[in-house]
Amino acid sequence: MKRIAALILLASLSANAFAFDPFVVSDIRIDGLSRISAGTVYNYLPINKGDQLTNDGAQRAIRALYRTKFFSDVEFEREGSILVIKVVERPSIAKLTLRGNKDIKTDDLKKGLKEIGLSEGETFDRLALDNVQQELIRQYYNRGKYNVSVDPHVTRLDRNRVAVEIEIREGKAAKIKELNILGNHAFTDKQIREGFESDTTNWMSWYSKDDQYSREKLSGDLEKLQSYYMDRGYADFGVDSTQVAIAPDKRAMYIDASIKEGEIYKVADVKLLGELILPEATMRQLVFIKAGETFNRAAVEASTKAIKAILANIGYAYAKVTPIPKLDKEKRTVDLTLYVEPGQRVYVRRVVFQGNTRTEDDVLRREMRQLEGSWYSQAAIDRSKVRLQRLGYFKKVDIDQKMVPGTQDKVDVTVKVEEQSAGSMQFGIGYSQYSGIILNASVSQNNLFGTGDSFSISGERSTYYTRLGLNYYNPYLTDSGIGIGYSASYSKTDYGNTDFANYATSAKSFSTYLGIPISETDGLRVGLGISSNKVNLFQGYSPQVLLDYQNEIGNKTIHTWTGTLGWNHDTRNGYWAPTRGGLISASTDIALPGSTVQYWKLSTELNHYWPIGKGFVLYLDGQVGYGKTYGGNGISDDAFTALKDASLAQSPGHVITDMRQDLPFWQNYYAGGVRDVRGYQDNTLGPRVCIDGSAPDANGMCNNGAYYAQPIGGAFKVLGTAQVFLPLPFLKDVNTARVSWFMDVGNVYKDYKSFDASELRASTGLSLQWQAPIGPLIISFAVPLRSKAADRHYEERIQFTFGSQF
Repeated sequence: MKRIAALILLASLSANAFAFDPFVVSDIRIDGLSRISAGTVYNYLPINKGDQLTNDGAQRAIRALYRTKFFSDVEFEREGSILVIKVVERPSIAKLTLRGNKDIKTDDLKKGLKEIGLSEGETFDRLALDNVQQELIRQYYNRGKYNVSVDPHVTRLDRNRVAVEIEIREGKAAKIKELNILGNHAFTDKQIREGFESDTTNWMSWYSKDDQYSREKLSGDLEKLQSYYMDRGYADFGVDSTQVAIAPDKRAMYIDASIKEGEIYKVADVKLLGELILPEATMRQLVFIKAGETFNRAAVEASTKAIKAILANIGYAYAKVTPIPKLDKEKRTVDLTLYVEPGQRVYVRRVVFQGNTRTEDDVLRREMRQLEGSWYSQAAIDRSKVRLQRLGYFKKVDIDQKMVPGTQDKVDVTVKVEEQSAGSMQFGIGYSQYSGIILNASVSQNNLFGTGDSFSISGERSTYYTRLGLNYYNPYLTDSGIGIGYSASYSKTDYGNTDFANYATSAKSFSTYLGIPISETDGLRVGLGISSNKVNLFQGYSPQVLLDYQNEIGNKTIHTWTGTLGWNHDTRNGYWAPTRGGLISASTDIALPGSTVQYWKLSTELNHYWPIGKGFVLYLDGQVGYGKTYGGNGISDDAFTALKDASLAQSPGHVITDMRQDLPFWQNYYAGGVRDVRGYQDNTLGPRVCIDGSAPDANGMCNNGAYYAQPIGGAFKVLGTAQVFLPLPFLKDVNTARVSWFMDVGNVYKDYKSFDASELRASTGLSLQWQAPIGPLIISFAVPLRSKAADRHYEERIQFTFGSQF
């Protein structure tokens, strides 16, 4: 009615305005403008000076000015040969306010309103406001909220402005009271409704919201129902009708869907037609359904995707594969034809990057496997996306291609990234009865000045240790991807006031290493380092076995040249929160000849992520480490015998244990803590000894309960972790936060011959990883599952660390 009234008004105005004889316009004057410039009006006005103005021309001009939606009234008058245009401007929207919306975000609503023409700074149009009201009601209806009310309020302001306030009362979503599938005989209701997003109210509805009606959800569920049948051979399955009834109070929904199951069909033949490009034998390897098999739509769709993918990898970016089933209802067979239309083969003209305000284009370009000037390859595009995601600089990576205008064989590839902080200032604080207050801090930047280089400096302090570290890595020393890194560290420990093995160290080290890529997923690391470590033991406080070892090597200051060789195979699809893929790594550190003590250490790790449906991700990880000396540490059998005899002469009854083939105790592996077996104090699992070298009792005590035995680590470490990352209903982005249920298992042994599965410790619990505004926050609550009496002294339920990012 409002639109008709407006047309009637326009017609009446036009009729009054055209009561003049044609004349030549010598000048044009516009009256009534305040916000809109005269030049803007002239741009829309189809009349110029010198034109002859007729009644028809005046009508066209008035309609043109009304179409701009700038004016609520337009009149033409004549003063001699001067055309006078009198206008009344529509008010502008000074302020747009939304109140009461919870289900739809304000920013999303305002974005939609702007597309309709309702936003701050725009001209106010009452008709557009009415359209907005109806559109908002429709959107809430689609969410099952039939009690919604949308009330717009317009307040006049000075200077021909208005303030628009839209008050929304969402109400509550209608609940599904009945959901009936009629006509199913081959399968039960429970079978066919598995995976439905819609359901009647149940004990999990508070979490899943599955009892809230939504038109989109119901459409998706009916599509799943069709897929369920067609994947099991029912090629002529159909949904005959769907009825949705709402209760008078608009709070309850009743849904009935009538289906026709049809019959099970077999595949009689599969044909490949069209322009195949590749040999038919090659294409048939990508067809996952064969003659004689039961019809399966999922296999048909997988076949079409595989054919399109292989064509997209050789430049046919817009290939089409159309499945054409022909049903023989008498024989209950399907003749299936896959019609291939490869389209024009295209190559990439240009790769453009958007959104990288801090990161240099070259950093992104060197990760791209799709090159400019080469044939388009979907595999190269997908691999490029994974490599960019694994950098850790970007919250989101999207890659699109668009045909170059005026061409049929060129596309431009656009890489859109959303950057996130790659640097952090991290602080951690903890407390234990052994270490007292533990403080750690680090400053790191994984994308230094946008170059892709990484740099970090870190420090850690407790009552018994101080550690400082400095690291720098350039991942692209050469264009081929060879990287170079440098590390320097200083540490000082004094375990004299703890229940750990009582000794003190003061170590300095420097190393350099090369990262060498050998494939898209594999790389080598080769390094060389030098270190100096002064080890101080305390007679009467340090375990005798450690004193014996130091006596054997005859040195308190240990000089070491270290060679490093490592390999890793990385297929993870993300940096902070991967959901698929895994990592296999192996590395060895060798104290080279010329070192005070010659030894080697081998460490391996295997982990993998599997998405297991509905947002759940399974993660498994296993680690093994082993070390040993070689070359007898320069101590001959005669020298060792002399040391043994001297010890017996000095302390009758004390015999030195031959530890020349054992890993140096300051290089021992340790287990327990937030990094491996949660629920236990850091580094407290594994072998423990008394000061006099005797074994502790079952409670881990020495000298009839006088003190606890001291953990000394071991040369063999075994660790395993199983985690299930849980979907959070209120959180869509797993890069922001993750919650997992975990089970850790592991321990450290004197050597691999001492391994005993019954000695493995285990714990379970929940872990929260959150990229909080203050920085990364990790909180774990663990309950030891497999402990012995001697472990109770070292159990720790809650462990956490937090930081702040920049």
